[in-house]
Amino acid sequence: MNYLILILALAAIVIGANALVDGSVEIARKFKVSDFVIGAAIIGVGTSMPELIVSSMGAFEGNADIAIGNVVGSNIFNILGILGLTALFFPISVNKENLKFDIPLCFGISLLTTLIAVNFFDGSTPTIDRWDGLVLLVLFGLFIWHSFFTQRKAAPAEDCQQETPAPARPLALSIVKVIIGLGVLIFGCDLFVDDAIKIAESWGVNDALISVTLIACGTSLPELAASITAALKKNTALALGNIIGSNIFNLTLILGLSSQITILTSADINLVDYLVMTGAVVLTFIAGLRGKISRFAGLTMFMCFIAYNFYLVTK
Repeated sequence: MNYLILILALAAIVIGANALVDGSVEIARKFKVSDFVIGAAIIGVGTSMPELIVSSMGAFEGNADIAIGNVVGSNIFNILGILGLTALFFPISVNKENLKFDIPLCFGISLLTTLIAVNFFDGSTPTIDRWDGLVLLVLFGLFIWHSFFTQRKAAPAEDCQQETPAPARPLALSIVKVIIGLGVLIFGCDLFVDDAIKIAESWGVNDALISVTLIACGTSLPELAASITAALKKNTALALGNIIGSNIFNLTLILGLSSQITILTSADINLVDYLVMTGAVVLTFIAGLRGKISRFAGLTMFMCFIAYNFYLVTK
């Protein structure tokens, strides 16, 4: 019965995220922002709502392994799993702005989070406290500001219409779609977390492992659906923006908010996990240096994801 509920919860997550993303895109198109910005700041944020809900719930319940592991695992899955799999079938274009600002920003935030999580700066017990969280929240605000007010001005007008635009709908209808989608997401994530924990306990698996595998991959299904859909429509800029934006959102807003609920300490999420998360961004940068993440690079990234999960199971 638990497995049936888990499947229904995952279905609710995907359906809710799709409605949320569709509504967000319709709203964004009205303001004529670029495809990458839509991917990073709108779809990336929208598809990360499951991670936000799961990590926040974990924090409320005092379960830091769920709160931290969900974010770290999702970021690893987003790049090595989703971006790698997408590039394997649809090579992803990477422009100069991505290489100069977007990917380096994602790397910098990943590295900063790693240093904060292991308490590199003060040498005390590894935690993400409220002050650390405030720093991450400020970075989130700066990222959103830059996305909408800087990149929007820099992007040519035709960039906003280079792919099939969202159907014209009243703004109120788009807002309703976003609200309904978010409601379905909350319901689905609540079911998913409860059942994932029950299944993990029945298997004798610790919370850290289940959070960086089953929960992380499950809550990243909206990113997978959005990226594959964007690639099928030959809008790889949106697919890349979705992953980069989602990872930045996960690290800044989700960990930032979770740390305001409770101080985050996790002995089971170790330095290796953080280094894999940060290294995945470096791999993305290297793969995109020639202006495109090729099929071979996508295969390499996906094989790294398989190897990381093998390490988790055997450690």
